[in-house]
Amino acid sequence: MSLPTPTLHTPRLLLRPFHDADADDLLAMHGDANVMRYWDAPRWTEPGRGRQFVAACRQVEADGTGARVAIARRDGGDFLGWCGLTRWNPEFRSASLGFCSTEAAWGHGYMTEAAGALLRWAFDALDLNRVQSETDTRNLASARVLDKLGFVREGTLREDCVVEGDVSDSWVFGLLRREWRPDRPETHG
Repeated sequence: MSLPTPTLHTPRLLLRPFHDADADDLLAMHGDANVMRYWDAPRWTEPGRGRQFVAACRQVEADGTGARVAIARRDGGDFLGWCGLTRWNPEFRSASLGFCSTEAAWGHGYMTEAAGALLRWAFDALDLNRVQSETDTRNLASARVLDKLGFVREGTLREDCVVEGDVSDSWVFGLLRREWRPDRPETHG
């Protein structure tokens, strides 16, 4: 059963399904060594990698296992990144949150705003009880985003990622439905 990817609006952002034209922006973002510094995979170097990601997002939608949205500014449409919920399990009422943004978008609260909107949609539309997210322990900016959204750091996965010889730990965060506060000021930009 498919799960239609939502189109969501926040005061500053448009969250929408991916377009084919997003492939170049995705390749540029995921090809940036600074953006990918704490990622659990190497930076992208293959020209078709952006198109593959867009196709994978459509497959997640078709499979009904989640939704990934492109994040763009409402005033001008500049591509800022993406956020998504994957591994949706209707039986357990759980999903995993992931996100990535361009370096130009860092420090403006865009990801907190975007992920907050996606979580509001997901708790309503998917009837979630739990959302999990993981981040490299060195990625304090992503940890702050999760903290602002109300996630609780639940533990550490020791040496769970090895990317191009670099071994790193990850923090596991969880957000329960009963802890979710969609009215948190941090999620409104």
